[in-house]
Amino acid sequence: MGNTLYLECDMGISGDMTVAALLDLGADWEKVKEVLSSLPVQGFSVEKTRVAKAGLSCMDFSVNLDAEHENHDHDMDYLFGHDHEHDHDHEHEHHHDHEHHHDHDYEHDHDHEHEHHHDHDHELHHDHDHHEHHHEHHHDHEHDHHHEHGHHHHHEHRGMKEIREIINGANMSPRAKATATRIFEVVAQAESKAHGVPVDEVHFHEVGAVDSIVDVVAVAVCLDLLDIDKVIVTRLCEGYGSVRCQHGILPIPVPATLHIVSDHGLPLEKIPVKGELITPTGAAIVAAVRTKDTLPGQMVIKKVGMGAGKRAYERPSILRAMLIEDTTQNTKKDGIWKLESNLDDCSGEALGFVMEELLAAGARDVHYMPVYMKKNRPGWQLNVICDEEKIETMEALIFSHTTTIGIRKVWMERSVLKREARVIDTPYGKADVKDCFGPQKRSVPEYESVARLAREQKMSFTQMYRILEELANSL
Repeated sequence: MGNTLYLECDMGISGDMTVAALLDLGADWEKVKEVLSSLPVQGFSVEKTRVAKAGLSCMDFSVNLDAEHENHDHDMDYLFGHDHEHDHDHEHEHHHDHEHHHDHDYEHDHDHEHEHHHDHDHELHHDHDHHEHHHEHHHDHEHDHHHEHGHHHHHEHRGMKEIREIINGANMSPRAKATATRIFEVVAQAESKAHGVPVDEVHFHEVGAVDSIVDVVAVAVCLDLLDIDKVIVTRLCEGYGSVRCQHGILPIPVPATLHIVSDHGLPLEKIPVKGELITPTGAAIVAAVRTKDTLPGQMVIKKVGMGAGKRAYERPSILRAMLIEDTTQNTKKDGIWKLESNLDDCSGEALGFVMEELLAAGARDVHYMPVYMKKNRPGWQLNVICDEEKIETMEALIFSHTTTIGIRKVWMERSVLKREARVIDTPYGKADVKDCFGPQKRSVPEYESVARLAREQKMSFTQMYRILEELANSL
C-alpha cells in the first residue's frame, strides 16, 4: 500500500515548486539526477538549494538553461511591468539575504551559469518550421519608457509525439513514464482548446519545453520514489492581473490553465495577489495525479516538504507538500450498515431464497417485517445488516433476486460488548461458546453446537442449551 500526499496550493503551484517540495519530502536526489541525465534533451543543468522564504527554510529546484534556450519566466519586469510589487522578503533569484546550501549539481551537455531559473511552462508555438524569434519588452506606461531585447535563437518544435519519445527514452520506471506522459497530455489538450488547433498539431516551443520536460519528468520520478498512490488537493489559489508570454499579454489565469481547471473540475479560488500563481504545468500536475479533493476527518502528518517559487509576489510563493496518514478509522465509533427495501409483489419462496443468499455472502443479519404499503397492500420490509465493504454485494443480490427497484441504506452507530470465541469440553463432546465481556461476563453456547449435540443425545434443544450454558459459565 502506497503513501498519501497532500498538496497545499494556497500560494499556487508550478512544476519546479512541486519538484522542490517532493525533494524536501525525501525523494532521492541522486536517483532524480540519474533519470534526468538519461533524457535525450540538451541545453540544461539542474541543481537544488535551500532558500529562505519569509524566514522559512524551503527547497529550491532550478533548471538552468543555456543562452539558446533561455526565456523570461522569472524576469518580473518583463512579465508584469515595473509596477509589480515585490514582496518584503525580496524573493528575487538568489538574494544575498538568502542562505543557500548547494548540492553537487548535475550538468547536461554544457557547464552553465545562468541568472534566471525557470518554473513557467506554457510557451507554445504552432509554426512547424524553425524560425528566428525576437522578444520585445514593453514596460508599464507609468514609467514612460520601454526597451528591446533582441534574442535570436534557433528553436526546435516538439509535439506530443516527440514528447512521448523523450519520456520513453529516459531511464525511469513505467509508472513514472505514465505519470509524466499524462501530465503533458493534459497540457496539450488545454493548449489545443486555447489555440483552436488539433492536439496532434500542438507544438511545444523549445523555449518552454526544455524546462517543462525536466520539471514534469522530475515530478513523476519523485512521486514514484515516494510511492505516492493517493494525492489530495483541496483547492488551487490564483492571483489577478495579466502576464506577458510568447503569445502576448494574457489575462490571469492564462487560457491553458483555465481550460485545465475547467476540464478537470479543479476547485479554483481567486485571491488578492497580483500575479500568476498557477502555471499550466502546475495545474496539469494536479489534474493528472489528484485522486481526492477533501482531507480525512482526522490525520497524522508524517512529513512536510516546502517548495520555493522563484517569482517575487507580495506573499511568499511556497508550495507545502505533506505525507499524511488517515487516522479517521482509528477513532471512528463502531457502526454497521442497514439496507432496507419494501416489497409487495415478491413471493415467499423468492424471499426465503434471497435470505439464504445474503447470509451466505456475508450479511451479519437478515430479517423481514410485515408492513402495510400504499393502496393497503400487505407486504414485507427486508432488512439486511452488513459491513460497509459488503454493501455492493448485498445490493446486487437484492436487485437480482427480488422485485425491488430501490434500496435505502443508513449507517448505524452501535455499542458492542467485547467478545471472544472458545471451545469447551463437555460429557457429550466439544462445543463452541462465546464469551461476552460487559458489566458482568457471561458465556453463551453457539447454536450449531447446541443443535448438533441435542440431535446426537436425543435431547431437546432447550435442555442441551441449558447444560452447555452452565458448563461454559463454570469453566
